Amino acid sequence: MTDILLNPADALVIVDVQNDFLPGGALAVGQGGAIFPALRRYIDLFRERGLSIYASRDWHPAAHCSFHAQGGIWPPHCIAGTGGAAFPEALALPPSAVVVSKAVTPGADAYSAFQGTGLADQLRAGRKQRLFIGGLATDYCVLHTVLDALKEGFEVMLLSDAIRAVDVHPGDGAAAIDTMLRHGAVSATVDMIAGMPAASAVRQAG
Repeated sequence: MTDILLNPADALVIVDVQNDFLPGGALAVGQGGAIFPALRRYIDLFRERGLSIYASRDWHPAAHCSFHAQGGIWPPHCIAGTGGAAFPEALALPPSAVVVSKAVTPGADAYSAFQGTGLADQLRAGRKQRLFIGGLATDYCVLHTVLDALKEGFEVMLLSDAIRAVDVHPGDGAAAIDTMLRHGAVSATVDMIAGMPAASAVRQAG
């Protein structure tokens, strides 16, 4: 693949990189912290070029329908206002990032950052056409966000170096990636972006 040239119609969408989904959290994604080096490079690049950054988050009420006590499949996690729902400091999310809260009512779940959030309208209002999507987890919220983005008519670059899967069943993550690519997403890594220093150069400079 040739170098990816960024333009004002591009936006970075970071999906649910929250403390509860990281090691030690209530619903930790295995190796979830491994996405930070690549994600920080994407964030720095988009910020330096004045491009839009969006960050979705689960923002659940305490009695959310997805929790075990309410008959759901997950332990309590990302309860609004708690430390588990917060973005980790290691993400280094800039103040200019637009935060998108989802699954905010007790009786409705939302894996996709587009579900009930108005995100598609925000992106269109900003004349965004191509979304660079990464985060957690590959086989749930990233998967549904990517599929909804494609349904809404956006181009999607799936950040393969900045996603990790829950893999409740072995192979779920790989199957999710295959599904996203078959529906039209394009796999990309940060080193494919034109003008981006290679990771080795960044390490040497640091």
